[in-house]
Formats: sequence, C-alpha cells, structure tokens
Amino acid sequence: MTAVRSEPGPAARPGRRTELDAIRALVVVGLVFFHSALVFDTEDDFYVKNPETVDATMYLAGFGVVWAMPILFLISGLGSWHSLRKRGPGGFVAERLLRLGVPLVFATLTIVPVPQWLRLRAADPGYHESYWEFLPQFFDVRPSFGDFPFVVRGEYFETGHLWFVVLLLVFSLLLAPLVGRLPGIGGDRVRDGLASAVRRRGAVLLPAVPFAVIRALLGLEEAFAGWSRWTYLLFFVCGYVLASDERFRTAVRRDAIPATVAGLALFTLVPPTFIAAGEAPDGDVFTDTTAVAILARSLFGLAGWCWLVAILGLLDRHRERRPARPRTVGDPPVGGRMYGYLATAVLPLYVLHQPIVVAVAYGVVGLDTNVLVKYTVISLTSLVLTVVAYDVLVRRTRVTRFLFGMRARP
Repeated sequence: MTAVRSEPGPAARPGRRTELDAIRALVVVGLVFFHSALVFDTEDDFYVKNPETVDATMYLAGFGVVWAMPILFLISGLGSWHSLRKRGPGGFVAERLLRLGVPLVFATLTIVPVPQWLRLRAADPGYHESYWEFLPQFFDVRPSFGDFPFVVRGEYFETGHLWFVVLLLVFSLLLAPLVGRLPGIGGDRVRDGLASAVRRRGAVLLPAVPFAVIRALLGLEEAFAGWSRWTYLLFFVCGYVLASDERFRTAVRRDAIPATVAGLALFTLVPPTFIAAGEAPDGDVFTDTTAVAILARSLFGLAGWCWLVAILGLLDRHRERRPARPRTVGDPPVGGRMYGYLATAVLPLYVLHQPIVVAVAYGVVGLDTNVLVKYTVISLTSLVLTVVAYDVLVRRTRVTRFLFGMRARP
C-alpha cells in the first residue's frame, strides 16, 4: 500500500504574489535615487559629476546594495520556474528572447549611448559633436570574450545599466537546457531531499555559506553593484529552486524573524571590516586576498542571503495575515490596479531611468546651489520623467510595448 505524503508538493499557490511586484518596483525606483547620488560621490566615476562631492554616498548605499539587485535576480528565478513549467524549455527561451533580448538590442541602439555622449560633453566644454555624430564612435566595436557574457568591446561602447538585462538573459538561456537536472522539473528526488531538509529551523539560511565563499574567493565587481556576476547566477538558481516546492516557501516564512536578526547582526560588522581592509597599504577590499578583506566580503555574502530570506518571509507573513475579500465579477485583478501597473512597468522603467538621470544631472550640476538642493532636483525630476516617458511613450502602443519587452494589451 502506497503511503500518502503529508507535506505539500510542488504545486504553486493560486494567485500572483503581488508583494514581489511591489518589491521589484521599489528597487527600480530606488535605483533612480541611487544613480542620482552617484553624481555627488567622491569615489565613483559617474558620467556627470558635480563640482562638489561628498564621501557619505556609498556608505548609505550599502544598505541597498546588500539586497536590492540580488532580490531582482532571485525573483526572476522564481518567475522562471513558473514560466518553464508553463511553456517548456523551447517556449521559455523564445519568451526570454522576446521579453529581454528585444529591449536589450533596442535600448542599446537608441538610448544607452546617451550617458557616454554626455560624459564627453561634461568633461570637455569644447566638445560639440552631436549625438548622431557620436553614434558611429560608440558602435565602433570588436568581439572580446574575456569578459563573458559581455562579448563586445569598444572605446566608448558599453551596455551601461543594462548589464542586469544581459546577465538575466544569459542565465535564462543557461537554465533552459538544465531544467531536467535542477529541482522542480525532472528533479523530484533532489527537490524532495532539499525540501525535507528545510523543515528544520534555520536550514533555509544555509545557502548563505556558498554566497560567502563565492564572494570571498571571486571578489567583488563594482560595475555590478558590488556583487560578482556569478553570485547573481546563484541567486537566480536559488529563486528557481525556492519556487519549485511549497515547503521552501513555508520554511522562508517560518524563519523570517531569525533571518532578520542574523542579517542585521552580520551587516553591523560589514562597515568596520570594509574600512579596515581599505586602510591597508594599497588595500582593495573588492579583490584583496588579505584575511580582513576576505572576512569583509564573507560577512557581506552571509548578510545578503539572510536579508533576502527576511524580506521574502516577512512580506509573505504579512500577506498571510491579510483577510481574504470575496471577489465579484468586474473586480480588478488580485492586488489592485496599481500592482498590475507596477508589474508590467518594472522592466521599461529600469531601461529608461539611467539615461534620464544622466541627462537631468547634466543640466543641473551647473546651477549655483548646494548639493542637497541639486540632489533633490535631479532625483525627483528624473523619477517623474521616467514614469512619464513610460506612460506616454511606451505603454500606449503595441510597437513600443514590444520594443520594451511588454506583452501586448489583453
């Protein structure tokens, strides 16, 4: 007689997790304020710099760096499990090429060169080439495979802030042929073993260890928001695995409070160790192999995973506590119209925001006023213009929706 398994299996809960749409939108909005702050940072080589700079920017940014971009990759991994389950590997690849590849190519051809052009104009008052005259120089490129997956190089060419889209597309294409070897699709035995293991309290925090090891051994990459590109691959895969079985979600929700305490405790140790590593002769905490630099990177990796478990778990606990309201015919989708708007707007807003921030900063840094006023003007103006550009120029036609990776209107 076959025993009936009592634990919940891989079937997903009904309904969209609207809190994940909200956190993705929060990250993208936060990036507007973060990139606006780089205009005033002493260390960062941003496209347009204010004559007066400050040192506090990157220390404050650390609170976002530890979780913001990692959670975008984790949520993308969660969504990839559902997409693969629905479409299969071939359909998943086609969908990713349309939703990520098309906006990547379109934006690279149109708006990604803007920050580099404004960099030249800001650095040299005598530079008078028009944008159209600059474009051939931007696209003067050659193949280069030493920085995979960024395989094109040129004097001015860059993917800019679209590195996120490049990595996400590559990770998705790598995932598709491996689905039979990963938990969730064809990997029932592995999934069941992992899901059984996380029934123990605190077990869901154990992935923090490989994150710490990767950060310690591979170092950090400033160009990728302070994480190694291959660490993001691990976040992506972890998201995929977490989505594959309801027991993982239960464990994350259960251990949200311990994860919060551990994440905060670990993060309080990060600033002093980073400062100590940087004070060493020729110290570079991003790549040094000294004990203190390795410790600093390891603590950051441990804190990062704990923060993600805390954020996902606390949001899910809040969602569980909300009373269900009976729905009637004609009601908006679960989560309301705002959530629906945010869910579809995230990628276009991400694509649009940095060229707009740089363009606004180019016009503001020359004003005769203090840093706080300039920052407020740049960040708020950029946010408004980014949302307006999305709403007016992107979401209203089939062609522009397609070019920015959005589905056609139902």
